[in-house]
Amino acid sequence: MSKKNIPAFAYLRTSSATNVGQDKDSDKRQLAAIEAYAAANGYQIVQTFYDAAVSGADPIDSRPGMMDLLEVVLSNGTRTILVESPDRFARDAVVQELGHRMLRDKGVDLIPTTAPDYFTHDTPTTELVRTILGAVAAFERKNMVQRLKVARDRRSAAQGHRIEGRKRVPDDVVKMAKRLHRKSPKTGKRRSLRQIADELAEAGHTAATGKPYNPNSVKKMLER
Repeated sequence: MSKKNIPAFAYLRTSSATNVGQDKDSDKRQLAAIEAYAAANGYQIVQTFYDAAVSGADPIDSRPGMMDLLEVVLSNGTRTILVESPDRFARDAVVQELGHRMLRDKGVDLIPTTAPDYFTHDTPTTELVRTILGAVAAFERKNMVQRLKVARDRRSAAQGHRIEGRKRVPDDVVKMAKRLHRKSPKTGKRRSLRQIADELAEAGHTAATGKPYNPNSVKKMLER
């Protein structure tokens, strides 16, 4: 792809509702900065997503605009997001790291126009946050497994037979989902999560209910 025509999404965020509206300039200023950076560095803004009146401390996956962006990312060949600055993406260090990690795992580059290398260079703060997050995640996984086991034991005792947990999606189904998610060599586009679920169902791979997997289940397959 030409360096002069790299597709990218623009992401805007405004914290306070008092800064949202036709007579306000927060979103306009952010977009102007992103467009200037894009023009100077060979990017083409293909779509803009805006979270109005959303706190920078809110988790990335709780933001309507960001979730719409992620849905498009999973079905589109564009793999770059431009934001005005790191704190426009998230003000909280933990939210920043978690959000960036989520995007990175999906193969998405996040570039703040005021500090393009911000998310590619390790700092003492990011290393500390990653260490803490790793320890917390390990604890939560073990705690969740234990709670589920206790709940299953109680239900099994009450019903007089063993109740097992939800079965893991087979590896061959996950591999097929990832194969279906690849870009089409003809159009350069990807199937949507729902289209992947439908094709899995046509091949005989469905949820325990016998119905096609829901889009969120397909998303989790792609993240495995």
